[in-house]
Amino acid sequence: MSLNLAVILRESARRDPDHVAIILDSFQLTYGQLDALSSQVASSLKSAGLQKGDRVGLMLPNVPQFPIAYFGILKAGGVVVPMNVLLKAPEVSFYVGDSGSRYLITWEDFAGEALKGIAGIGPVTTFVALRPGVTDLPAGTRNFAELMTGDPKFDTEATAGDDTAVILYTSGTTGKPKGAELTHLNLFMNAHMNSHVFGSVANDVTLAALPMFHSFGQSAVMNVALHVGATLTLVPRFDAEKVLEVIQRDRVTVFPGVPTMFFALLHHPNADKFDTSSLRMAVSGGAAIPGEVLQAFESKFKTIILEGYGLSETSPTATFNISAEERRILSIGKPLFGVEMKIFDEQDRELPAGKDHVGEIVIRGHNVMKGYWNKPEANAEAFKGGWFHSGDLGYVDEDGFFFIVDRKKEMIIRGGFNVYPREVEEVIYAHPAVAEAAVIGVPDERLGEEVKAVVALRPGANATADDIIAFVKERVAAYKHPRTVQFVETLPKGATGKILKKELKAQLEAAART
Repeated sequence: MSLNLAVILRESARRDPDHVAIILDSFQLTYGQLDALSSQVASSLKSAGLQKGDRVGLMLPNVPQFPIAYFGILKAGGVVVPMNVLLKAPEVSFYVGDSGSRYLITWEDFAGEALKGIAGIGPVTTFVALRPGVTDLPAGTRNFAELMTGDPKFDTEATAGDDTAVILYTSGTTGKPKGAELTHLNLFMNAHMNSHVFGSVANDVTLAALPMFHSFGQSAVMNVALHVGATLTLVPRFDAEKVLEVIQRDRVTVFPGVPTMFFALLHHPNADKFDTSSLRMAVSGGAAIPGEVLQAFESKFKTIILEGYGLSETSPTATFNISAEERRILSIGKPLFGVEMKIFDEQDRELPAGKDHVGEIVIRGHNVMKGYWNKPEANAEAFKGGWFHSGDLGYVDEDGFFFIVDRKKEMIIRGGFNVYPREVEEVIYAHPAVAEAAVIGVPDERLGEEVKAVVALRPGANATADDIIAFVKERVAAYKHPRTVQFVETLPKGATGKILKKELKAQLEAAART
């Protein structure tokens, strides 16, 4: 089947070429302009030697050049390799080297690390996007603006639905990141199904504060908005006050975010000064949202938060709560149309419904990746029995709603009892003094592992370790409550605001050694 993901942009441009596609503060691009510019990039990449299937590293923040380059690469028949703009040189070297990217498009602020990263891995043609008014290019690079001088009527390269469109590197809890090969069909169907469950329409204004190099920001934000012909208003770096300004200024209707973003808006001292009445819904993903945060946000901002679930390997959305009437608080919802999910035990046998039957979530459907790039052993492990094994632990209730309990690798086994950090974190978040919390397992000679909480308090709030322990102790079984609490100013977070437990553990271990 012939399919190129760029069709979502082309069709929206044909329907309404003058509708605003992209806003970045005072700058705007219409659908007609975005379609033409991405075709010019495709034409120029072809002239620069790009062959069908060639990989192109894309290291851009949320700026208009991102969708221009993204769809330009796809139209040229290339494969997009999105990269976190905060990667350091060794990480850039790994991403570009592992994917075999022959081209790299980056932003001027990150060009230094990018160029150091590719220095030793052979010829990589590098294009640098500059701010308006800046003319100085790093040595050995070309101006991204050059790419926007090709043929605006370039005819999209024919690709098949199962051709790889994007290689999205997953951070992984251990070892080096792996590249998830997402096909044109994977991403088209995910954009289409997300737009359906979000109820997205052309007059929506969607806030893009989630980085578009991340699976959530790319597929469930950028691609959904462009698929239905909506307007995407960009925020290059999350800042709670800036987000509130943009919601008011552009009359934002859809706000996709991660729990830390909702928390930041909820507790921003000036939140009440902004008009956020245009919001019709918020979408939460990337990590489990604490019930306390969800209910407080909905009460304050008078808008519903609907939670979904997915992974880079599932394009990303696998499940969603489709409405306020049909959702379950703390549930990740039900599988999208065309997606199957089950709960398997350690022997890959299906478990019955009920919260006492916790097992691994397994998935199959149009959203599941083709496989990990050049990783046959990892693929054999991930796709045992024809199902993608997510590494997430959960259960399904009698009505088909799925609930995440925790990451398989983050589960704490204390004296033979399973402790799911998320359950304990939910309780800690309910403490009035707590801003952020993470629960981790630490080695214990007697029990194997012990439960530890790492907590950041709200500004001006006071609480002791004993206060937190007593609070949790009253609300969970005796083996689950934390025995130690460590206070920190802030918890380490990834590009989307997700708390990084692997990095947190490394920080705590380093501090213990000094």
